[in-house]
Amino acid sequence: MLKYNNKEFVCHLDYAMEFIRSKWKAVILCHLRKGPKRFLELQRILPGISHKVLNDNLKQLELDGIINKKVFPEVPPKVEFSLTEKGKELVPVLDILEAWGKKHYTK
Repeated sequence: MLKYNNKEFVCHLDYAMEFIRSKWKAVILCHLRKGPKRFLELQRILPGISHKVLNDNLKQLELDGIINKKVFPEVPPKVEFSLTEKGKELVPVLDILEAWGKKHYTK
């Protein structure tokens, strides 16, 4: 057993999946791999996600060191989210998962 943040994981794969395990985390990361995005920009390109759910997922990804949150000293405040180096390491994994989904998608 592995332990992280008071949670137990059965293997390293289970642990790794913790960082993208949710309906939205992997999708958010897929959009951030193309470059930094602002909150409302993410909300527009993620139809069906609520303000609260997007905010919660971004906070968790930031706490896990997967994304950066940059606040610009402007009025109104401008905030951008981008991948950290740790987050960029997930891009090839997400690309493979996306390719698998395309290959096996049937209408």
